[in-house]
Amino acid sequence: MPTPLKLYLAGPEVFLPNARAILDAKAALTRTYGFEPICPGDLAIPPAPTKHQFGLNISEVDEGFMNRADGVIANLTPFRGIAADPGTVFELGYMCGAGKLVACYTNVAASHYDRTADYYAGEIHIAEDGRKRAPDGTMLEDFEMIENLMLHGGVERRGGPVAVHAATSETLWTDLTAFEFCLKALSERV
Repeated sequence: MPTPLKLYLAGPEVFLPNARAILDAKAALTRTYGFEPICPGDLAIPPAPTKHQFGLNISEVDEGFMNRADGVIANLTPFRGIAADPGTVFELGYMCGAGKLVACYTNVAASHYDRTADYYAGEIHIAEDGRKRAPDGTMLEDFEMIENLMLHGGVERRGGPVAVHAATSETLWTDLTAFEFCLKALSERV
């Protein structure tokens, strides 16, 4: 029997109060599709004399996990603002750069542009250069994508699924509909 492919489950769930329950549910679902989950919440971090060194240890262990994985499913649901968790963004980019299987999802249906426009309370204007600009003059991306074009585009250009699901605010982090869509798509691909 072949060894199952290992999927790194990237996302900000590790910061949530019910992190263990969410990660366990994602891991169990991953196994039902024939993959072996690698969860960042399963870290065994070497002790360190300083907070800074402890952070470096976490980074090293996470990169080791990603190096052992065959692919990633990244949760790009906006976290602490209008965009994806920066650690998850790094992990997705790392895996794209390594040429591994990639998939991503969000539980917020609004596009990156719509979320950014909402942030600026709709005060967007078309500048002389024809670009959509915020009141502070910065250009807004409007590519009908769920996140910055490098994230969404990086997955899509590599043939990976990009799943969008409109979860409720109560189930934003526990709704696994889009996550399961990614698992199904990757299982059909391999």
